[in-house]
Amino acid sequence: MQQKPNLIVLLGATASGKTALGVQMAMALNGEIISADSRQVYRGMNIGSGKDLEEYGQVPYHLIDIVDPGYEYNVFEFQRDFCAAFAEINRNGHLPMLVGGTGLYLESILRDYQFTAVPENPELRERLAPASHEELIQQLLSLNPNLHNTTDTLDRTRLLRAIEIAQAEKDGLAPAITLPAINPVIFGIRWPRPELKERITARLKQRLEQGLIEEVERLHQEGVSWASLHFYGLEYRFVAAYLQGELNRNDMYQKLNAAIHTFSKQQEKWFRRMERKGTTIHWLDGGTPMLEKVMAVLR
Repeated sequence: MQQKPNLIVLLGATASGKTALGVQMAMALNGEIISADSRQVYRGMNIGSGKDLEEYGQVPYHLIDIVDPGYEYNVFEFQRDFCAAFAEINRNGHLPMLVGGTGLYLESILRDYQFTAVPENPELRERLAPASHEELIQQLLSLNPNLHNTTDTLDRTRLLRAIEIAQAEKDGLAPAITLPAINPVIFGIRWPRPELKERITARLKQRLEQGLIEEVERLHQEGVSWASLHFYGLEYRFVAAYLQGELNRNDMYQKLNAAIHTFSKQQEKWFRRMERKGTTIHWLDGGTPMLEKVMAVLR
């Protein structure tokens, strides 16, 4: 007899409509939503990260607004917080639903990636202090040839931290998180590329009208550095460049719009790679009765 699913996953590219469908699914399945979005964890970053909190209604959600901007939340912490949310939802007698588009977060759960909690290593940092950025990258790759998160190589602070973690793992000093046993059913929303492009552009215009520029300005005034905003995603990066006078408003809009389109292609590429690695995704065509298809698959 087939085991009953204990986790429903909904993924898709940016602007594909994950939140709206996720809420419909949660209402139909007595579920609670766990966000798999690397930016929605940050308080006060609402418009640029597309939280759309008004869509949730009475549906409980988790891993949204849990840390302050400026803090560097990571995939290890996501795994830890996922475990806590999964357990709480089960205690509530509800069905956990993982909804989002951050491929690394999704795969860290579905493929049980082993990430670790590692304290700072002052001796190692002192030894690495004279090394160039390129030398640090080579050091990291020598410790971890199968690097998942290449953003760690862009910034020296993140690079040093990644080397610290990789060295601790190599030395056997890093305890990993034990994820719960899951039997997931995975759904994905897909749109024809021209329609997704229209949705992305329309949503960007809407976010600018809703106060995206003012949100980024406020975050900086509250102490979030321009450098930190650069790492919080495309909307924050390009609007920060505009606020610093590096781009005029039209160039900011055009470049940001193009960058989001490119990002959505990268997300879709990640999901195709997940399928090639053996993950079964039940695809739902945007603009069709998607909830009906979901319920038919689950039946």
